Amino acid sequence: MFEGRLLAIGICKNDGDDVVSMSEIEAVANVGLSGDRYAEKSKPKSAITLIEIEALQAAKRDYDFEISHLASRRNLLTESVPLNHLIDREFTVGEVRLRGVELCEPCGYLEKKTAKGAIKALLHRGGLRAEIVESGKISVGDKVCPV
Repeated sequence: MFEGRLLAIGICKNDGDDVVSMSEIEAVANVGLSGDRYAEKSKPKSAITLIEIEALQAAKRDYDFEISHLASRRNLLTESVPLNHLIDREFTVGEVRLRGVELCEPCGYLEKKTAKGAIKALLHRGGLRAEIVESGKISVGDKVCPV
């Protein structure tokens, strides 16, 4: 078992825009994060994305590739949360219940938006796509726990 915490929240209002930081946000089941580009785009199984601070630190350590949470284009930045182990498992972020769907592997678009080397540095540690099972508010500092 683990108990992690939420370090940061980011959303992107329109495709291609920069991801902006938020201190809290409303997560709506089967819809997405309020104001995010993927909300209501009929992709409830990938409504929210998460990445570990440890993955970003490892990219810097192992590949000398420095990338911020916002540049990673993931919604939530976690600490002490084994995201790769949460596929097909439910967990909570604050009062919101999520279910891990699939790994969020880095892609050419991410490398285009950041720098060459992003795919290699974040391979198998690019985060997790999740669906929102129960709605609620998510705030920076919230606990992240398995159900």
